[in-house]
Amino acid sequence: MSIEVKDLVKNYGEQKALDQISFSVSRGEIVGFLGPNGAGKSTTMKIITGYLNQDGGQAEVCGVPVQTHPLETKRKIGYLPEANPLYPDMYVREYLDFIAGVHGIANKKQKIGTVIEMVGLTPESKKKLGQLSKGYKQRVGLAAALIHDPEVLILDEPTSGLDPNQIIEIRDVIKRLGKDKTVLFSSHILQEVEALCDRVVIINKGRLVADSPLGQLRTLNSGQAVKVVFKEELQISQLAQLRGVTTARQLSVHEWELQTDAPDEVKKQLMELALQTNLNIVSLQSENQSLEEVFRHLTAGPES
Repeated sequence: MSIEVKDLVKNYGEQKALDQISFSVSRGEIVGFLGPNGAGKSTTMKIITGYLNQDGGQAEVCGVPVQTHPLETKRKIGYLPEANPLYPDMYVREYLDFIAGVHGIANKKQKIGTVIEMVGLTPESKKKLGQLSKGYKQRVGLAAALIHDPEVLILDEPTSGLDPNQIIEIRDVIKRLGKDKTVLFSSHILQEVEALCDRVVIINKGRLVADSPLGQLRTLNSGQAVKVVFKEELQISQLAQLRGVTTARQLSVHEWELQTDAPDEVKKQLMELALQTNLNIVSLQSENQSLEEVFRHLTAGPES
């Protein structure tokens, strides 16, 4: 595994920020790391990258323990932190030259040109960092994370501050990188996660609440929705009493959404109901829960 987190614990005084978190990410995977504000995402990423020590458990990068071999693991990691600290008086190429020097890169000029083009920095590459918009500062941070060609990328809110066109461009960059690198990234833009990831890890209040392929996750815990449109009007009681329906919600005069863990059975009952009561079904379909709905279900419970 390129990233291995085992029973990770971190305490801030009496507050437990991480409570035995465990997950792994393989080479060639792009995994979304989700959770509400304060859930422990950035803390976990800082431990994996060696910027913060844990109080228990272990984090490994490419089989190397981070806590005992921090320099070795940092050589393997490209990290874009949420704050993305930059030197405002330095020029873009000057800053990337500095970062390349820290990593001991021999062909600095060529490498700088490659990453500038890769992240779409060319139009702004002659400016000072302090003159850049937030979106272009994010691109500089991503370029700095890529310049030493790391095996693992840890990206904390990589599309923060980008406009829609820039988001699509950076998404394409991450997709390309994910073919032969390991990518773990956090985002509050759930559409981004759905567009980029096949798998997500969700934490809440320092605890792991989900680690699953995206398609499978949508059917866990919160089930599925069956949407039905009738030609006629009917009462909610006619639908709420169907076996397997947990909730029934009217979307419009003729359209209803039924939450269920047995969509096929509910659709069968709807057909039977239509035949028995002379109702006409205009459309009938089942839908997986959106990632947003699953996220809310897992993180907005009583403990939140």
